[in-house]
Amino acid sequence: MNLQDIKRFFGNVDYFLLFATFSLCGIGIAAIYSAGVDANGLVVSNEYIKQLLWFFIGIFLLIGASLIDFSRFKDTSWIFFAISVFLLILTLLVGKVVNGSRSWLGFAGLGIQPAEFAKIATVLMLARYLDSSEFDSSFKKLLKTGCILAIPLVLILAQPDFGSALVFFPAAIVMLTLADVDFRYILFGVLSIVGIFIFLSIPLYVQNHPNPILYMLVTQDSILYVVLIFILILSIISSVGWFKFKKPYYYWLSYSLAILAFSIAGATAANKLLKPYQIERLLVFIDPNIDPRGSGWNILQSTTAIGSGGFWGKGFLEGTHSHARYIPQQSTDFIFSIIAEEFGFVGCMVLFALYTIIFVRCFVLMETSKDRFSQFVVGGILGIFAFHFMINIGMAMGIMPVTGIPLYFVSYGGSALWSGLISIGILTGISARRYSA
Repeated sequence: MNLQDIKRFFGNVDYFLLFATFSLCGIGIAAIYSAGVDANGLVVSNEYIKQLLWFFIGIFLLIGASLIDFSRFKDTSWIFFAISVFLLILTLLVGKVVNGSRSWLGFAGLGIQPAEFAKIATVLMLARYLDSSEFDSSFKKLLKTGCILAIPLVLILAQPDFGSALVFFPAAIVMLTLADVDFRYILFGVLSIVGIFIFLSIPLYVQNHPNPILYMLVTQDSILYVVLIFILILSIISSVGWFKFKKPYYYWLSYSLAILAFSIAGATAANKLLKPYQIERLLVFIDPNIDPRGSGWNILQSTTAIGSGGFWGKGFLEGTHSHARYIPQQSTDFIFSIIAEEFGFVGCMVLFALYTIIFVRCFVLMETSKDRFSQFVVGGILGIFAFHFMINIGMAMGIMPVTGIPLYFVSYGGSALWSGLISIGILTGISARRYSA
């Protein structure tokens, strides 16, 4: 790279994107520091020091990722994917159990969460496939995308880590949309995920709201299997009707029944893989008062802290709820509660504005990228960022289920921070080369 290329590279870098990212990292470090202060004003945690160290290492990872022109090496994307799959398998075999999930690998006293890096590797792999499948049918694109996703998803669900597994879906949905996949297929996937969530929540709901019919259905596997087979038969009959008579109502009946069958089957499988406390988290989001001293405690305390912040907030290091240690996992899952309590509505709007800058710059990059592969990569990363933002802040506000998904760049944790900064590095590299010949 000669001097002119270097000038062109830095001249095209998206500095708005970097400004928003580094600002969020700074807010996160300040909030983590505040989370480590007790009611007496004493610092009882060194998490902010670790976060600072991870941030400085992450800057080098960002720079390294930005210097790689992934569009030129897209045919080797499978190598990153294969490495991530190997690490996920290794995690299942020798990984460390944290909070009930075997999701961490330890090296010389240091730990990483391979699922975080598998997100990036999977986006690169999907981008490579979708870039080469321009003339494939929508069904073929959806089928092959599902096969690629299934590998990391099964390994992550086996840990089990339901939250990390969910993140792959919005990334895939954005990428499939960019690949012009028929919207009906995408809608099928979205509605099926919603259906899985609903049916997964029913058993716990029945425990607290007795209903004889629902109780019999969810506690008797044989009855559930009969219902599932009956729905599948109806769906097949409707499909035959569609192919023979070409009546729209046959198609949509088959479509709806297939979603119902897929939702029930997916919920049954997830119920076997997930632990009871993970499923319980899904229901308390609907009604935290069901278990106010257990799973619902996090949501109740988080929403109380957010509400107490008011318009201007209580001030930095003045958060009474967080310093009294009322909020569990307040430096990770519920970091937004600390920001809202200490900086109020104004602070939240600043946080939202910074994320909006990242999202908008991603949209601009998708429009101006020089090749389809880069567009798919940007879309996948945008899906990951947006989902983390929506779920993490939503669960802190009590409008989303508690899934353990961190707030990128803000929550405490090296793997999530590095994964986020590597993603920003990839976006920076795409930005710097988007006008190159």
